[in-house]
Amino acid sequence: FPPASSWDAAYERELQTFEDIGDAGEIWFGEESMVRIIRWLEKQKVPLDSSVLDIGTGNGVLLIELAKSGYMNLTGIDYSPSAIQLSEKLREKEGMSNIKLKVEDFLAPSAELSGFEICIDKGTFDAISLNPDNAVGKRKEYVRSLCSVLKPEGFFLITSCNWTKEELLNEFREGFEILEELPTPKFCFGGRIGNSVTALVFQRK
Repeated sequence: FPPASSWDAAYERELQTFEDIGDAGEIWFGEESMVRIIRWLEKQKVPLDSSVLDIGTGNGVLLIELAKSGYMNLTGIDYSPSAIQLSEKLREKEGMSNIKLKVEDFLAPSAELSGFEICIDKGTFDAISLNPDNAVGKRKEYVRSLCSVLKPEGFFLITSCNWTKEELLNEFREGFEILEELPTPKFCFGGRIGNSVTALVFQRK
């Protein structure tokens, strides 16, 4: 492991980038977390025209990868206007006209945000959970919003680096059941093996 001071410096930089453009950067969720999501959708034979919502899309890279894999009905939301501007630039650069992007606060979603068959979250629930201002209430609002935008029997794929499987099962017990846990890299620290990242698939009841 690199010394703590260089981690701190790296996180400072990531945080600065996050402040500037709403992009959580590579440290949190790299390529492999996107591959894991897309593989699962393919393995489940999720139809390519299924409506997919990326909650907290950041730079929109996941949506571009989904579009490259053939998915056609893609929406990304972020509460940061600069994140949406950034993902619009990327979308144009890649020529992906079938990706819809909107500035939305997921805790107070607009009425047109509904009827999705797949919702994906990598890091947004984490960020909401870290909110110093009433994190518990915000997590409950998140679950309520998820119930309102995701169709019954729709899938919710969450990737988290703050929460264990057990904690997530507890957070989403109202209205959701777990389908499976996706394999994530293990790390070893002081002789104990743990996961730095948890990835779960829930189905809305």
